[in-house]
Amino acid sequence: MIRHVIDFSLRQRVVVILACTLLLGVGLWSLRDLPIDAVPDITSPQVQVNTEVPALAPEEVEQRVTRPIEMELSGLPGVSEMRSLTKFGLSQVTLQFHDDVDIYRCRQLVSERMQGVLDHLPPGSIPRLSPISTGLGEILYYTVAWKTNVPQPTASLEGRLIELHEAQEYIVKPFLRSTPGIAEVNTIGGKERQVLVQPDPAKLRQANLTFGELADIIAANTENAGGGIVNREGQKLIVRAASRVATEQEIAELPVKFGGGVKPLRVKDLADVIVGSGIRTGAATENGEETVLGTAMMLAGENSRIVAHRVGERLRQLGDKLPPGIEVRVQYDRSELVDRTVSTVRTNLLEGAIFVVAILLALLGNWRAALIVAAAIPLSFLCAILGMSRFGISGNLMSLGAVDFGLIIDGAVVIVENIVRQLALRQHKLGRVLTLEERAHTVLSASRQMANPMFFGVLIITVVYVPLLTLSGIEGKMFRPMALTVMLALGGALVLSITLMPVLCAWLLRGKISEHDNALVRAMKWVYRPTLEKALDRRWAVVCGAVLIVLLSGLAFTRLGSEFVPKLDEGSTTLMLYRPVGQNIEASVEDQRRTEAWVLKSFPEVAGVFGRIGTSAVATDPMPANEADLYIRYTPRSTWRTVDGRPITKVALADLIGAEIRSAFTNTDVLVAQPIEMRFNEM
Repeated sequence: MIRHVIDFSLRQRVVVILACTLLLGVGLWSLRDLPIDAVPDITSPQVQVNTEVPALAPEEVEQRVTRPIEMELSGLPGVSEMRSLTKFGLSQVTLQFHDDVDIYRCRQLVSERMQGVLDHLPPGSIPRLSPISTGLGEILYYTVAWKTNVPQPTASLEGRLIELHEAQEYIVKPFLRSTPGIAEVNTIGGKERQVLVQPDPAKLRQANLTFGELADIIAANTENAGGGIVNREGQKLIVRAASRVATEQEIAELPVKFGGGVKPLRVKDLADVIVGSGIRTGAATENGEETVLGTAMMLAGENSRIVAHRVGERLRQLGDKLPPGIEVRVQYDRSELVDRTVSTVRTNLLEGAIFVVAILLALLGNWRAALIVAAAIPLSFLCAILGMSRFGISGNLMSLGAVDFGLIIDGAVVIVENIVRQLALRQHKLGRVLTLEERAHTVLSASRQMANPMFFGVLIITVVYVPLLTLSGIEGKMFRPMALTVMLALGGALVLSITLMPVLCAWLLRGKISEHDNALVRAMKWVYRPTLEKALDRRWAVVCGAVLIVLLSGLAFTRLGSEFVPKLDEGSTTLMLYRPVGQNIEASVEDQRRTEAWVLKSFPEVAGVFGRIGTSAVATDPMPANEADLYIRYTPRSTWRTVDGRPITKVALADLIGAEIRSAFTNTDVLVAQPIEMRFNEM
């Protein structure tokens, strides 16, 4: 079959060139739309059901909410694992599905099942599905804060936090949710405005009212009512009662009871009406001050680099829409890490390709033959890109970083080198330059000679990666894309070796062709020949030495450390802070503020910090109030301290910060990680 493919390619040379041109165009188009990320996303398809349950203890929430939801959702098709978490005020049930399912169909099935349990839940408990995102979907963090050196209109800290929370919820969040590729915008920190009515028991007793009756009266006076339509003089007039209160003053003036006096008894006569905030489960800080932290969550399957750029552009458009004195500051942008990763991969691939071409020019001895072989590099890479787009593989360090151009062009080198040798021998035999037909016939004969060994050689290399395709779970999500990418590139190179390479050789290798060893090859042979002769004379010593090397290598391998994947330098650090169990949110905020101020003061390498404490509005990561994540940004490395005359490494600096925090704050334990690394560890 391989010989038939070679025959067809040389007979239909124009068709082969057109097919390669089409591959070039479609491959470049696929490269433009290829999802780009720093690392592969190892999250399985999952659906979370979050239910807020006010004023119930965890035992009650488990019995009355979590368990009924679990029973109702059990037996769904495609579920590989179900787990739940119950806390004060929150029930979370997570269903993890097999990798080959449609996440939208899964959410539909969960929504349909949930209809059967709604009537059995406590009043006020409304289950909600988590956003269609993944464990690595948090691509951008930003803070909504007051500008520095700007007079703040509200004197109290609570009032300032309420205003920041309202700016986030009613301006920033709706503006960002319309960004293509965004699943949700999460909020943590600030305080939610509430109007608090604090009744005086003595006054209620004098008015012969209970707490429940006062609450019912207030509720009855806080809704608008429609009165229908009145037709008058050809005009249609809509009648309504505008009785919905908007401020605490209007609530205080609501009539409660009509007695014998001239004026009715009002709410303010029986209770104090003030502005307060509800119970909060999370908080956020920035550089030692409380703030509001927003998180842009990417829709599953989107391109994190492009979506993060979109969100950043939308945030820049928010300037004139925010209240005076309030600004939005980007704290963490995934696109910066992805851009650095893409730049690293692009540089390495380009340098590798240049190095391979240089070796080809040095060893083949024919610059036209070297360029023909080099043409297989970009075309094989584009074959891999086409396959990655087809199979939904993102471009990252694991997939693109595994491409080895020297391995890919192995088959093309064998074919082209033999073609050059046969053309030179044929010219030497005839004593003249070959015609086009003679070149084509010689190229066909030379390609047939090496087709089978070349094919099986590349096939053996490809088969080496097959065991990686059998991996499952997290290991499969990490290494299967890498194996598929390499196999796609090798497959493309194999096809190009028996189609495009002979065609280009028949057209471009014209004129006088000589095949001889250049100076570099002669020098290598001069060193190799006596070494080979001595090895053949002492064959048993060579074999025993090789066996000894294998045994020593095996012994050294048992002493090596192991790691799941190499650690990626993300540029920033995340410290997971654990404080005493049971500590409330206010104490945790105060500890966090002191910790951040101390870090900024003690480490000049730190450019800025921000933290999140407890659970955010959408409970994708329901931490208790005593746990916090501290994100650290650094100054340029040229300004860092030195240790033993050398600049300190990022890992050593992060470990030093964690150790100093443990020493300075005895109630705090610290784990050191990076933003994406932390999510990997949690998953």
